[in-house]
Amino acid sequence: MRLFALRGANSVEVNEADAILAATDRLVRELMERNALRAESIVSCIFTLTDDLDAEFPAVAARALGLDRVPLLCAREVQVPGSLPRVIRALVHYYAGDEHQPQHVYLGDARSLRSDLDSAQ
Repeated sequence: MRLFALRGANSVEVNEADAILAATDRLVRELMERNALRAESIVSCIFTLTDDLDAEFPAVAARALGLDRVPLLCAREVQVPGSLPRVIRALVHYYAGDEHQPQHVYLGDARSLRSDLDSAQ
C-alpha cells in the first residue's frame, strides 16, 4: 500500500447551501468512483472554496457520503484577480496499491482549471 493524493474541483452555480452540497456531493462521488475509493482508505480531505461561496461547508456533504470518520478541513482559496469564481476544490489523501494511477476529477466550469489532464475530465 502507498499513500496517494488526488485533486479535484467543481463549479457551483449559486452561493446557496443546497448548491454547494450538491456540487461537493458530485465531486466526492466522482473522486471515489473513478479511483475505487472506500471511506476506510481515505486518510484526510481538504476542501477550499472561493471567496464567493460561504453558504455551507463542503465537509457536510462529504460526511453525508460516509466520510464521517475521515478528518475533513474547509478553507478559503487564494483570491487571485481573474480566477474562476464559485469553485470548490478538494485534495484527498488515501492509501491504494502500488499499481494505482490517480484519476483527478474536474467538473463543470472547473474543467478549465486542468484541461491538460485528460483523465480529469
